[in-house]
Amino acid sequence: METLNYHHLRYFREVAHEGNLTRAADRLNLSQSALSSQIRTLEDRLGHALFDRTGRRLVLTEAGRIALNHADRIFGTGKELIDTLERTGTARAPLRVGALSTLSRNFQMRFLEPLLHSDDADVILKSGSEAVLLRALTDLRLDVVLSTAPPKETDEAAFIAWKIDEQPVGLFGRKDRLKGESLAALLQTQPLILPTESALRTGFEALVARMALTPRIAFDVDDMAMARVLARAGAGLAIVPSVVVQDELRSGLLQRAPYSLDIMESFYAVTIRRSFPHPLLSQLLTPS
Repeated sequence: METLNYHHLRYFREVAHEGNLTRAADRLNLSQSALSSQIRTLEDRLGHALFDRTGRRLVLTEAGRIALNHADRIFGTGKELIDTLERTGTARAPLRVGALSTLSRNFQMRFLEPLLHSDDADVILKSGSEAVLLRALTDLRLDVVLSTAPPKETDEAAFIAWKIDEQPVGLFGRKDRLKGESLAALLQTQPLILPTESALRTGFEALVARMALTPRIAFDVDDMAMARVLARAGAGLAIVPSVVVQDELRSGLLQRAPYSLDIMESFYAVTIRRSFPHPLLSQLLTPS
């Protein structure tokens, strides 16, 4: 299959932005006839007319608007490539952040907070499983992955796990659910909302084993946001890091049981060794 000639595409882009063949020819240091010939060749290759003539102006057809959109992205990406490798340009590719599907949205917002009001910080957020996200990180399709545990070393990439935060895990619920004279009484009598496999889950199971309790796990969830919603609805007591329910604690909708679980949840930003890391990362990879 014949490939696209990017010289032709560049000439088309110049004409499209100028809206005038004469000015574009002057900018490109070409004759008008030569430039017209290049545009016709591109139209023949694409199988569509790219311009309509309106008086002396050239107006993009629908196919022309589609072609210009792609051309802008193609040449914009090329400029970003040069800027990145030379480290001299002001144009930046978006920061690509991956986060475990189960990760607290509040923590993600806290991590991105230094960029929230920046005019030149574009961010792409992706969620998924650890395996999928780490593969994307290794393939340079992500710049950083947010997780609650450092990844295991593999032969393919040397991951760097930056410990960004550590949050105490507590027992949170509505006031009417927090009636109990001891931690054991609450754990034994109240329905519990507990995240699935995680360091938090392991810590909780060790706690109830030490206390010789058999609690009722009413909701086993893999989404921290769902644990928060269930606790707000009064469905039980959520065992989560405090950052997950920070808004509900401020509003008084949820309260924390006055007992320590002695469980901590850590949050990590995972990167790989790169000669050209994204410049925005340095603002984010500091402990809170």
